[in-house]
Amino acid sequence: MIRKAKAVWQGTGKDGTGALSSDSGVLDATPYSFKTRFGDQKGTNPEELIAAAHAGCFTMALAFQLQAAGFEPTELSTEAAITLDPDGDGFRITQSALTLHAKVPGIEQSKFNELAAEAEKNCPVSRVLNANITLDAALTN
Repeated sequence: MIRKAKAVWQGTGKDGTGALSSDSGVLDATPYSFKTRFGDQKGTNPEELIAAAHAGCFTMALAFQLQAAGFEPTELSTEAAITLDPDGDGFRITQSALTLHAKVPGIEQSKFNELAAEAEKNCPVSRVLNANITLDAALTN
């Protein structure tokens, strides 16, 4: 399986603008720029997209882990917070903090923690990130 996205950039790093598109059409010339990345201008940025990818990947991986263990979640809600820190002359993603709120009838906390940790460790996005990944998982029934 290969998934593709395209970035088009015009101008300098600080004053230029770009657009992101994906083959699925979910991103269709979605604007990004220095101001959407480091300021509050409307648009997206690479870190936000990585956060969305990590939250989505982990949550789906956990759903599969739970299903394989015989549990059916009623809701899994995950937020990923990506940290971008200065690194020499540039920047580096240093952390992805996952915060999970889950409703899973009939599961014990220890089993939930085990399955959540396994999903975090093995989801493809976790495996590709060269950053510290933390998981705060709360089971609410």
